[in-house]
Amino acid sequence: MLDAQLQSQLQAYLAYVKQPFELVATLDDSASAHELRELLHTIARLSDGKITVRTDGTAARRPSFAIRRGDGTPQLTFAAVPLGHEFTSLVLALLWAGGHPPKEAPEVLQQARELPGEHDFEVYMSLSCHNCPDVVQALSLLAIVNPRVRTTIIDGALFADEVRERNVMAVPLVLRNGEVFHSGRATLAELLAKLDQGAQQRQAAALAAKEPFDVLVVGGGPAGAAAAVYAARKGIRVGLLAERVGGQVNDTLAIENYPGMLETTGPQLAAALQAHVQRYEVDVMTGARAQALHPAAQPGGWIGVTVEGGATLRARSVVLATGARWRNLNVPGEAEYKNRGVAYCPHCDGPLFKGKRVAVIGGGNSGVEAAIDLAGIVQHVTLLEYAEQLKADAVLVSKLKSLPNVTVLTQAQTLEVLGDGHKVTGLRWRDRASGAEQTLALEGVFVQIGLVPNTEWLGDVVPRNRFGEIEIDAACRTGVPGVLAAGDCTTVPYKQIVVAAGEGAKAALAAFDELIRMPALQPTEAAVA
Repeated sequence: MLDAQLQSQLQAYLAYVKQPFELVATLDDSASAHELRELLHTIARLSDGKITVRTDGTAARRPSFAIRRGDGTPQLTFAAVPLGHEFTSLVLALLWAGGHPPKEAPEVLQQARELPGEHDFEVYMSLSCHNCPDVVQALSLLAIVNPRVRTTIIDGALFADEVRERNVMAVPLVLRNGEVFHSGRATLAELLAKLDQGAQQRQAAALAAKEPFDVLVVGGGPAGAAAAVYAARKGIRVGLLAERVGGQVNDTLAIENYPGMLETTGPQLAAALQAHVQRYEVDVMTGARAQALHPAAQPGGWIGVTVEGGATLRARSVVLATGARWRNLNVPGEAEYKNRGVAYCPHCDGPLFKGKRVAVIGGGNSGVEAAIDLAGIVQHVTLLEYAEQLKADAVLVSKLKSLPNVTVLTQAQTLEVLGDGHKVTGLRWRDRASGAEQTLALEGVFVQIGLVPNTEWLGDVVPRNRFGEIEIDAACRTGVPGVLAAGDCTTVPYKQIVVAAGEGAKAALAAFDELIRMPALQPTEAAVA
């Protein structure tokens, strides 16, 4: 199951296991159970006797296995054969169970250990989902460090009947004590913030106590990370405020057009960005969302950024790099059936629609790529494009049209997502050429119609165009003294990772150029901060 190179790497990792524990498997006669048995025995063989395997488990889900430590309590269970994107999650769980320290901030680990209450989590994931590992790893770690937490990781494709019964139509999906708790990507800190009612207040107090920055970067994607690195290399005090480092890059599967990097994945690039930022003395503040921008009262004065929770950070220069998010259809039924048939990530949720009929909305590169990917999984794909022709690259369009289970509809205006109150059952659309309205019977709708900038929180403080993009000049200046902007949230054309990174570097250099020309703050002004 694991080739020689992967076994060698696994054996090297397992050398970090300090404390012995058991893997208790519950198996049946399925092919997946045979794969799981082989995987577990391989792990045991490579662990130098520190990990043992038993096959007398009595769990309800078969196949599955629990990690059981000295106290005999199985806090963490995998109802899966955790390969693909989840192989790393498995390796980390083994290391943590064996006493190897996790790479989490000390304050986050302390919060995880002290989380009160009893929590029984069920995490539905897909082995092809690149958004799932963050949630899987976060709740695996929580179960390992906190005896009041139990976590079960469930492969939706392996337990398809259960997925249908519980109406799971998007991953990652987290149930807590039998009730839906969270959907979508999240870090441990973000999940703890939802679980711990006092977390936001503590975070706000910690942020409010921060000393002012020379440069504060708002946003952690390629533009924000590049800005933070370039600013920090100038030897000034730099802060980076973001919900997550990497931004939307985390949600990108394959990246093959970044110069000097033949190919990588979004999560790998996001991790590299974070590691690069943390090499310098950048104060990284994640899990926080900016809520308001307060321009300086006078040129060279303090600019304020208020975050949710009420704390205000101050800086002499601010770089806005808040990126963009997937655009919604904004038609009846979309919000009601989100994660119940309406999806935005074909790589994550596609396997849940195996053998079903789906639609893809959008004829650009993202939409056509999504339709091609889904065609290999689902029964039939209908792609709807509003314009007269598809806007994707010719090579993608040619590939799409060669697939026998794909129908392309151009001049198609989506009017409504239909459902039965529980899940999607169809789509109503209008033929813009004839004006006729038609209905498609289907089980899933994948929305791929471009991006909308994350700039609403700015209000009228910073000039924006009719699309919500921040208007900037060639040096990334916004027109508001001390405030610069970079990346997908701006008017710069071509929303590409390499463009965003370059713009972030440019913004940091421009910010430093302005800083060295600013008058020194008077003692009374500095004391205000």
